[in-house]
Amino acid sequence: MPIEMAIRDGLGGSLWPAKNNAPEQRIAILPVMIAALNGAFDDISKAMRLHRVWIALAHEDIGDQHRRTTLGPLWMLVNYLAFIGTFIFVFKTKDTDSAGYTAYASIGLVVWFYLMEMISLSVPLFSREASFIQGTRLPLFVYVMRLTVQCIIRASYSVAGCIVILLLSGLGISAEWLLSIPGLLLIVLATPAIVTVFAFLGAFFPDAQFIVGNIMRVGTFLTPVFWAYHGQGGIQNYAYHWNPFTYFLEVVRAPIASGEFPTHPFIVTAYISLAFWAVALLLLGGYRKRVVFLI
Repeated sequence: MPIEMAIRDGLGGSLWPAKNNAPEQRIAILPVMIAALNGAFDDISKAMRLHRVWIALAHEDIGDQHRRTTLGPLWMLVNYLAFIGTFIFVFKTKDTDSAGYTAYASIGLVVWFYLMEMISLSVPLFSREASFIQGTRLPLFVYVMRLTVQCIIRASYSVAGCIVILLLSGLGISAEWLLSIPGLLLIVLATPAIVTVFAFLGAFFPDAQFIVGNIMRVGTFLTPVFWAYHGQGGIQNYAYHWNPFTYFLEVVRAPIASGEFPTHPFIVTAYISLAFWAVALLLLGGYRKRVVFLI
């Protein structure tokens, strides 16, 4: 009984304060969330005013990665063309429509490579930028946008290669291709939020770099990147309908492959993006000043 009395006194007269004091706790949490959101928006607005900084840093990153090479950044285009060419040659069968499968696989790989690279590089982002974070007072969102722009630049070379592949496959350009633009813009708008969430994940849990890397490698086969879903049961049914990456692929691929706007995938992708932005804003607002002690 003395232990129970001590606990009761320490918790304000109740053994279960979370239940009895729930209204007061909810009221107390609300100002904290508002303060976190204000801090996040302040960090983002300061970073946006420094857009020349993170754009220049992103271009510098791309240049450093291909310094003293003959083709420079064009190696990203060559790498994509070589990979997708080999990929289509190996997996295309006689019963597969040549142009249709080429479009399906080439577009799927462009989006998947973008997502895989962006997420994999996001996890160790703050550790990689530790010297800047500890030695400067730049807004934390600057580093998020630096990686975002870098990934977009890399993906632009793959997109150019994908268009070349589509034209060589005999798939004519049509107005339906424009329906992919909203999906592309949605993915680009979601990128800073996804980068922020995974960067904080890597800061809190250093082992996440290896866990996420393994998940993304396995996800290459569980995501309909090169295999098509035609109502199959079993694991393919779950891998298609319950895999969030499926919808990110379809918002870009469906208009070109089938000529239809993917309403359902677009809505699902939008909801996922909003969820990431909500978490990213809370993390950025609540922990942007503490991340220096985690890296």
